[in-house]
Amino acid sequence: MSAVTRIPLNTLAIGFGLAGLAEAWSVAGRSLELPVEIAQAFWLVAAIAWITLLAAHAIRGARSEQSLATQLRHPVQGPIAALIPVTAMLLAYDLADFSTVGAIVLFLVAVIASAAFAAWIVAFWLRGGLQLDSVHGGWLLPTVAAGLVGADTAARVGLTGLGWGLFGIGVFFWAIMTLLVLARLAFGSPLPEPLVPTTAILLAPPAVAGIALFELEGLSDSIGAELLAGLAALLALVQLALVVRYRRLHFSLGFWSFTFPVAAAIVQAMLWLRLTAVPGWQGLTIALLVLVTALVGAIAARSLADAAPHRRRGAAEATLLGADAAAAEEDARA
Repeated sequence: MSAVTRIPLNTLAIGFGLAGLAEAWSVAGRSLELPVEIAQAFWLVAAIAWITLLAAHAIRGARSEQSLATQLRHPVQGPIAALIPVTAMLLAYDLADFSTVGAIVLFLVAVIASAAFAAWIVAFWLRGGLQLDSVHGGWLLPTVAAGLVGADTAARVGLTGLGWGLFGIGVFFWAIMTLLVLARLAFGSPLPEPLVPTTAILLAPPAVAGIALFELEGLSDSIGAELLAGLAALLALVQLALVVRYRRLHFSLGFWSFTFPVAAAIVQAMLWLRLTAVPGWQGLTIALLVLVTALVGAIAARSLADAAPHRRRGAAEATLLGADAAAAEEDARA
């Protein structure tokens, strides 16, 4: 009888991507005056996915001989655990429409959890001994994603001061971690195939920062918003140039890494369309909404197909575990 392994942490990107899609529907709904029930249906799916995944990780973890600390110290998987509180921040963003107090409580719990995890994992990295080949786009999640998503939600629930503080953290680590990831991608060995989709995470910071800035300052044209829009546009072009490489990949749950960055970039574009009110902006908003919904829907459908009984083990468990031999060796030394 084989030992029970923990569920790979990259499965947490499912709830994150679904929450990103739900935010896109919320923004489009406000712009196009759509019924709020449509966006809420997407938020409900995201919340159910997040809760279900947390339960699945807890249940499998209780049966596994592998400790949670070992999984968190894994240089490939560990940073992705940040998606648990970051997704909770996004859910608090939506909850603010119904209960400000409930949203603030959920948000503050998520911020505390994010801060504790970020402090722990950065301290772990500073011990040294890690290999450059262990770095991937997911290393931006504990500090950059938590800071910038947190800034957006903080402004949404009325904690603007805290939002600016989180914005500063996100931007600071965005500069540092992006340089590290770019150095690894340019000068290190090629990423293992299951990790290649994490390259898309580089698109998310300027988009999320732009969304957060609009929430903090109001929907207005400013130098900061224009700078972030320019960076997002350039990185979107980079992702388009990488589509040829992405198309050669075999499908895995790692494809969920594409969902939130694309959703964030589209939300930022929708906000600019509403701000500038260019001719046909409503039609462009609808087109962008259809695009991101189709992308997430296609990845979700393929994931469900691969979760069929005869394929479940290979599809659900093999995406990160064992994908990077160098990272596994680092984990063993840790």
